[in-house]
Amino acid sequence: MARRADCAPLAGKSTLNRLEHAPSGAPSRYHRIGHDGEAIARLFVDLFLDAHTRPPKQIILDLDATDDPIHGHQEGRFFHGYYDCYCYLPLYVFCGRHLLAAKLRRANIDASAGAVEEVSRIVCQIRARWPRIKIVLRADSGFAREALMLWCEQTRVDFVFGLARNTRLEARVAAALQETRTMAEATGRPARVFRDFLWSAKETWSRRRRVIAKAEWSRGEANPRFLVTSLKPDAFGARALYEDLYCARGEMENRIKECQGDLFADRTSAATMRANQLRLWFASMAYVLLCALRRIGLAPTGLEAATCGTIRLKLLKIGALVRISARRVKVAMASACPAASEWRLAHARLIAARASPA
Repeated sequence: MARRADCAPLAGKSTLNRLEHAPSGAPSRYHRIGHDGEAIARLFVDLFLDAHTRPPKQIILDLDATDDPIHGHQEGRFFHGYYDCYCYLPLYVFCGRHLLAAKLRRANIDASAGAVEEVSRIVCQIRARWPRIKIVLRADSGFAREALMLWCEQTRVDFVFGLARNTRLEARVAAALQETRTMAEATGRPARVFRDFLWSAKETWSRRRRVIAKAEWSRGEANPRFLVTSLKPDAFGARALYEDLYCARGEMENRIKECQGDLFADRTSAATMRANQLRLWFASMAYVLLCALRRIGLAPTGLEAATCGTIRLKLLKIGALVRISARRVKVAMASACPAASEWRLAHARLIAARASPA
């Protein structure tokens, strides 16, 4: 039971353990606690929407699959050749720093498996609140699949995906690669040029699509890269599309590292995938809470752009004397605490935000 009427009761580790192992469906007589997975998944998008006072004109949704190594005999255990280990293959969806989805998946699937369903759910939820928003999907070549690209084209969602290179594509930019080689040998520095053309993959694409090629000669060898996109040339030129828009997706990998390295999203050691999905959501909610702390409480401080690990180390994992009386909780920090001013400011801003949610 909660001590105060305006506070929710906190669950201990035994209650959390029962929650993890409760059977799906209605709680049984032995497990009188359960969770609604669909409601939890919707909550992440609702929190993202609530974080904005007004709808932005455009948002970019970043998709990525990553490895979550496992070391026991958990349900859904498979060996993944690319990562060279037994693992899960969770799907993450971010918008900037905001986490919109974290879906646990088996590792014996394509990286894009289930992406259409997950993105469709998120986009429908966003457009229900922001009907005029422009949405762009961004992902690496693992998501350049006909099903996802066709869904984007049918639902007015733009996309920019990496495109795996092959002999046909390399032959298409052979002249550009020779041009960059000549430039690099003349200057002694890496050289790159961009090409913009329509392309169709044999037997897999239903239509021709715009492809951007980066023809680069670096360190004495060719380094071609390709993108496929629905964005029009008048909106983004080839160089800007590659260097400014697509390359920025690398920032999402830092967000995944925060979730796994700083907030223990890789602690998926329960026996069942259902329990491990719940653990992934716990870590994801911790990330969302720290993002809210960063956005609301730390905006004018030196920790405004800090990682979750830095915030935990400098702001949360500090020694303090806590005194609880009938009227207040007093936290006394050491006079030498380096983050005392940030702590006090964050506390004051969170109290003000709670009193005035708008």
